[in-house]
Amino acid sequence: MTETGKSIPLYRKLLSLAASVVGVFVLLFLPAGTLAWPAGWWFFAVAMAAMAVATVFVVRASPEIFETRSGFKPGTKDWDLVLVGLLAAALVAVPVVAGLDFRWNWSAMPLPLMLLGYLPALAALAVLAWAQAENRFFELGVRIQSDRGHVVVDSGPYAHVRHPGYIATVLLGFGGALALGSWWALLPAAVLVVVLAYRTLREDETLAAELAGYAHYRRQVPYRWIPGVW
Repeated sequence: MTETGKSIPLYRKLLSLAASVVGVFVLLFLPAGTLAWPAGWWFFAVAMAAMAVATVFVVRASPEIFETRSGFKPGTKDWDLVLVGLLAAALVAVPVVAGLDFRWNWSAMPLPLMLLGYLPALAALAVLAWAQAENRFFELGVRIQSDRGHVVVDSGPYAHVRHPGYIATVLLGFGGALALGSWWALLPAAVLVVVLAYRTLREDETLAAELAGYAHYRRQVPYRWIPGVW
């Protein structure tokens, strides 16, 4: 439900999905300056197909996902507004830099490595879909969702790591850069790691201090991103 208590109309959901498709297309091919970019087309086709499957899976498991992800809600932490802006810029920069790389021939990547990039990218979309389907509190910004009966989610991927969506986003950035064949696009992907690591620490402390049961959950699931590592 939105803040007014009404569900987002179907046509707005469809427009949102269409805008996402057009947005990805523009971010790829406008910087490339041409449609004659095979790696761009392959990435676009695979990404759209995977996103379509993931969207159907998430919507069936969590029908309110469009409402929960439709912008910042009251109570979102001020510091997180800045971090989300940085994350969005870094994510957008991956296809943009890859397109510019192709346009100006800045670097060349071997085909086997490009193909290998699809593994983390597709794994990332699968983990993101799983996390969003499992966690009905998967919102855009960090806040305590007292208006929605916020509780700790410790099932699905959250039984293994506390922030599966973040490590998935990192994999998506690096996998996308590799699949698009751009060494330079790995730079904004690296920025994702730094910003998301900092956001993880800030969010963890916020939830431990303000969400009942999270401090206990943090002891039960000690790893933030990768089991046995961090």
